[in-house]
Amino acid sequence: MKPSSPQRAQTFAQLRRIVIVGATSAIAEHCARLWTRHRAADLVLIGRSDERLRRVADDLSVRSPSSHIESLSADFTDEAAIEHVVAAACAAGAPDIVLIAHGVLPDQATCQADLRACHNALAINGVSPALFAEAFVARMEGAGPASLVLIGSVAGDRGRQSNYVYGAAKGLLDRYAQGLQHRLALAGSSLKVILVKPGPTATPMTAHLAAQGQPLAPVETVAQAVISGVARGRAVIYAPGKWRAIMLVIRCLPNMIFHRMKI
Repeated sequence: MKPSSPQRAQTFAQLRRIVIVGATSAIAEHCARLWTRHRAADLVLIGRSDERLRRVADDLSVRSPSSHIESLSADFTDEAAIEHVVAAACAAGAPDIVLIAHGVLPDQATCQADLRACHNALAINGVSPALFAEAFVARMEGAGPASLVLIGSVAGDRGRQSNYVYGAAKGLLDRYAQGLQHRLALAGSSLKVILVKPGPTATPMTAHLAAQGQPLAPVETVAQAVISGVARGRAVIYAPGKWRAIMLVIRCLPNMIFHRMKI
């Protein structure tokens, strides 16, 4: 039987409290493994599928028997559901780390032809993570040093014909994180907001890209870059780091050159 919130707060007060939204994503799952490899944690896993959450929670319980793991499910596109699940995740106190990692990789051609698909891609990749972040910040801002981590993408650095709907959603997160960092800095808050920009990564979401021969970074490498960057308190993390230089070049290309490139 799981302890009630007051009991849980007392029992696990000595553990670092980590909340992971989109906990069934490959990057999030590997981050959870790294965070609990040498140090037990009070983990709250949030996802959309109870079955998949149970699988991740069971795996982490075996890997880190001293950790306390709780799972919560919610509709990630409903603002009332987001508010409710964030309140539940913070019932025992403000988290030390929140990782917001959910998203989908839509088909660009489908988004162009189907406005509902386009809307859903923008909502789940951009609006939903921003709503989760805002709900957590309201509970974390005055609670002491903590980190709020958003998974964006290098796709948000410049709109490209191959994935501009997905890129637009991740671009929204980029500007959102910048503005939130600015607000918290002016307020003198000890809450750090960290934006992670992975390049193409080998996950189930990108299996079709691997089948097409596109080079993908190992998910373990990306997760390690996230963990290391969060520990250092970096504002922006490119994962792997080579993407910082690559995207700098792409952002700086004049349109007369960029518009001749099919990328």
